[in-house]
Amino acid sequence: MSPQLKAFIARLDSAEISKNIQGAMGDPKWKAAMMEEMKALVGNNTWDIIELPLDKRTVGCKWMFTIKHNADGNIERNKARLVAQEFTQTYGIDYEETFAPVAKLNSIQVIFSIAVNLDWPSFQFDIKKCIS
Repeated sequence: MSPQLKAFIARLDSAEISKNIQGAMGDPKWKAAMMEEMKALVGNNTWDIIELPLDKRTVGCKWMFTIKHNADGNIERNKARLVAQEFTQTYGIDYEETFAPVAKLNSIQVIFSIAVNLDWPSFQFDIKKCIS
């Protein structure tokens, strides 16, 4: 293994990912990542606050933490996601529909194939949450 590859892996391994909310709240970087996530969720009108009907139960949530790295292995940013614990839900009782904006790999491959064959310029970028 080359020294450059060893240094790259060492940079990736040296970053500490918070394992729980208590640890994250004590670190300004993780706290800022959680605030960014909450700002995006509120800005996108992700939920409405309502009275919980007596015959319904709440769906729990959990914070998930990860670190985004640049191509050189340096830390780009800390990333926090608030995820629903959907395993507590039952179709037809707690929800009626699902939606996940995900592109299939085959679709991406077809688009890149067309772009290459027609000599179209292509660009890569990371889409951050849309906040209107």
